[in-house]
Amino acid sequence: MISKKYAQPLFMIFMSFGMSVIMSGVVVAVNTSLSDGFFDRWFYSWMFAFPVALIAAFTMAPLMRPLVNKIASKD
Repeated sequence: MISKKYAQPLFMIFMSFGMSVIMSGVVVAVNTSLSDGFFDRWFYSWMFAFPVALIAAFTMAPLMRPLVNKIASKD
């Protein structure tokens, strides 16, 4: 089992993975349709999308956390 101290980074990795899979698939489908070669185009797109999503998650999380804490209710 992985230590709880790694829960947040692990969460961001899994979320980046899932979101990049979905977003790259949708964008490729919208731009090129679900025609022959879709999965090759999607995988090629995802190979670039995942690292970008991962970097964005680790960069944006520390910036957004204080904003969310400021606007979220303390209930």
